[in-house]
Amino acid sequence: MTSVGPLPAGPPVLLLDVDGVINPYGDACPPGYAEHDLFPDDEPVRVNPDHGRWITELQDHYDVLWASGWNDEANDLLAPLLGIAPLPVLAMPATPFRPGDKVPRIAAGTHGRAAAWLDDLHTPEAGDWAAARPWPTLLVPVDPARGLLREHVDALLAWAPAARGTIAP
Repeated sequence: MTSVGPLPAGPPVLLLDVDGVINPYGDACPPGYAEHDLFPDDEPVRVNPDHGRWITELQDHYDVLWASGWNDEANDLLAPLLGIAPLPVLAMPATPFRPGDKVPRIAAGTHGRAAAWLDDLHTPEAGDWAAARPWPTLLVPVDPARGLLREHVDALLAWAPAARGTIAP
């Protein structure tokens, strides 16, 4: 499995979840998404091609990492559908895992860096982690039925310049 270790100093880190963010779920497929049968006997994966362009735009301001139980499958299966180069993977526990189990891995992978986290399920542990960090931290909640929206991208682009100028204590 590909995984990043502690990151060197640099721009803010953007942690990108898949299910509920890049792949919304719910009864209806949201407008702009196409369904792909990537996993036999499972729900189709919903992908919006705009997300590839938005992720590329965010890479001008962030080090963007997958932070999802998809781990390397995000690069193997989603990156080609999004039209993006593979992203570094912040390895998550083997699925299934409790959503709060992401926090220790995210904490270790973002130590010393400002970080923004796009997820449809920020747990109380995530909120505690964000509040306790000495570096700027932004939790961006995403409605899992709608997925990533342009308004999320715009909020991240507006936040990045202030976070970029921070220095690790």
